[in-house]
Amino acid sequence: MPASDRIIRLKTVLARTGLSRSTIYRKIAEGTFPTQLKISVNGAGWRESEINRWIANPVAWRPEGERSDGR
Repeated sequence: MPASDRIIRLKTVLARTGLSRSTIYRKIAEGTFPTQLKISVNGAGWRESEINRWIANPVAWRPEGERSDGR
């Protein structure tokens, strides 16, 4: 697994983005923030590459494969 695609946990995502926990989960529900990956029964994390992509351009971020024109 490339270093930029490792799984990072919530504490790291909070520190990297500067967002609050509730804002992250609200943005996930809106589709404007990367979704979590289930990594165990009680654990979840994010792909570091997706968080880096969001940090680079949070306004234009869309899930991989989704077109910005809605089609």
